[in-house]
Amino acid sequence: MTAGTFEIAGRSVARLGFGAMRLTGLGIWGEPEDRRECVRVVRRAVELGVQFIDTADSYGPHVSEEIIREAIHPYPADVLIATKVGLTRNGPDVVDTPRGRVRLGPKAWPPVGRPEYLRAQVLLSLRRLGLDQIDLLQLHRVDPQVPLEDQVGELKALRDEGKVVAIGLSQVDVAQIERARAVVEISTVQNRFNITERDSEPVLDHCTRHGIGFIPWAPVAQGGLAAGDVVDRIAKAHDATPAQVALAWLLARSPVVLPIPGTSKVAHLEENLAAARIPLTAAEVDDLSAA
Repeated sequence: MTAGTFEIAGRSVARLGFGAMRLTGLGIWGEPEDRRECVRVVRRAVELGVQFIDTADSYGPHVSEEIIREAIHPYPADVLIATKVGLTRNGPDVVDTPRGRVRLGPKAWPPVGRPEYLRAQVLLSLRRLGLDQIDLLQLHRVDPQVPLEDQVGELKALRDEGKVVAIGLSQVDVAQIERARAVVEISTVQNRFNITERDSEPVLDHCTRHGIGFIPWAPVAQGGLAAGDVVDRIAKAHDATPAQVALAWLLARSPVVLPIPGTSKVAHLEENLAAARIPLTAAEVDDLSAA
């Protein structure tokens, strides 16, 4: 891949990573439809140069972490595993109704940020992943019932004990980043951001100024990218798909951006990773940014 690198936990990793949420069943719940294919996806990602794999204890729950271990443990020395704690599950986030499938969204992912819970989940993730130390541990969501300083403080304690190398946040605003940074160094921020959803642009700009890695989740709007005229034109010029152009734009948007497109299919993985080789011109980046 040719997407450039970014340093996390003292290690340089290729910026186009792999998000492992889709290595699960419908609604990010339970076993995937084809576990063997999911194992192949993780192995193929590493073969193609992916060095940054992002998962969470709540994906499945637990299933994603278990598949990553099955696929590539013992881990290659140049692969960094990131996981997240702080969200619980009360069932799948997609349910079948008489009107069709309905996404429950946050209702299916209640946050729990009590320090003792975060600690317990980190210890369980270490066991599931087969690690002595988590390279990057992220607070999946800020629990509004618990002071942010207490939540981040527990992650710092785990880092000081050697169980964690680097600490990240997810779905936060600039003020929350700065509150967290007053407690511990923050290496990354993971917020929803893509070519059509840019509410977190102020957060991305803040991360760029401070050298904090920015991990856009749903980097192609979870498959729902509406290909506009500008995206279509640029995709045709590069013999690429709109999704590949969307990923290439993220990589060009800032040197701190680490997109993590996810999939459960090898063919889709290979298509996503090819985005790293799309040489967008400065004018094309400007056109996409203005779209």
